[in-house]
Amino acid sequence: MLEVFWQFFKLGWVSFGGPAAHIGYFQRHFVHNLGWMPQDRFASTLALCQFLPGPASSQLGFALGYQRAGLFGAVAAFIGFTLPSFLLMLALAMAGNAWANQPAALAIVTGLKLFAVVVVADAVLSMAKQFCRQQTTLILAVLSAASLWLFPSLMTQFVVLVTAALVGMALLKAEPAEHAQSLGISWPFLLLFFGLLLLMPLLSLTDTAAIFADFYQAGSLVFGGGHVVLPLLQGTLPESLSEDVFLTGYGAAQAMPGPMFSLASFLGAELYPSSPVLGALAATFGIFLPGFLLVLALQHSWQGLAAKPLMAGAVRGINAAVVGLLLSALYQPVFTSSVTGAPALAAAALGLLALRTLRCPVLVLIPVFMLLGFWL
Repeated sequence: MLEVFWQFFKLGWVSFGGPAAHIGYFQRHFVHNLGWMPQDRFASTLALCQFLPGPASSQLGFALGYQRAGLFGAVAAFIGFTLPSFLLMLALAMAGNAWANQPAALAIVTGLKLFAVVVVADAVLSMAKQFCRQQTTLILAVLSAASLWLFPSLMTQFVVLVTAALVGMALLKAEPAEHAQSLGISWPFLLLFFGLLLLMPLLSLTDTAAIFADFYQAGSLVFGGGHVVLPLLQGTLPESLSEDVFLTGYGAAQAMPGPMFSLASFLGAELYPSSPVLGALAATFGIFLPGFLLVLALQHSWQGLAAKPLMAGAVRGINAAVVGLLLSALYQPVFTSSVTGAPALAAAALGLLALRTLRCPVLVLIPVFMLLGFWL
């Protein structure tokens, strides 16, 4: 469990770039470097997380921790990956946002965001090599990316995944996967998910319980990750939280490493100024818990379904579509928010060459790109 915490804690400090970059970091570190999960299981679990409400990359990390060390490993993975951004957002809420606008901080963030381009590009190439070997899967990946480039929305993503599953069932049937077993739904976790969703608003007798209930509801209903949670939180949080404070936290969350849902840490602290740590904990735990309960409830059922020939074809189609989703994210928001000119593009290309061809360690490239941020 300590090993799981430490590996995710290290990534939590350097995982800039949003969910697509996090998936790239996870794939390289836990699949290729550490071998904690085979590539096909990684892709299948990622496909499940894409369908569930909540932060897909954090749910994927939670599942990786569960695969490695059971429920305690899953909790250790969540705490390790989220703790850095939690501490940073809590500090911002308690000390104001002046430090975040310092030139040195902006330069470091610029360099790390550019490194996220390298990581996501590497993930796209690696997953395409694994899951787009056939003409049909390659077509699905490209069409998925093109659809999201032309019509960027959560609905497009959902339609792409469903269409890819149907195409896979029709054209990509496969033999059952050896590792998958039909273990069914974990009903206690599913019942706990719905029970908290229905009962917490009725039991919000204290300020912290009310904060937890508001953020639990948001985490239960949001699909598509951190950016999609913005309008939902704006509509559910108390009027005492000003729009300026809300947008300050949202802007800061995009510049932080780790999950964008760490915005909840900032907002919870602002909502409970008499005890900001307690408010931040209630909000953070509330917004992440629904997605984790659903992963625990459905991951074994998903793996069991993936063992059946028809569903194995659907999973192949979804895996190809996920490659397309990553490819679309590589352009928007990762590339467009990080590559601001020819020098940045050259640095990203050389970084990808160093990572993939020269096998340069990530821990070496990270400080290099931090220094590049000052130059850029």
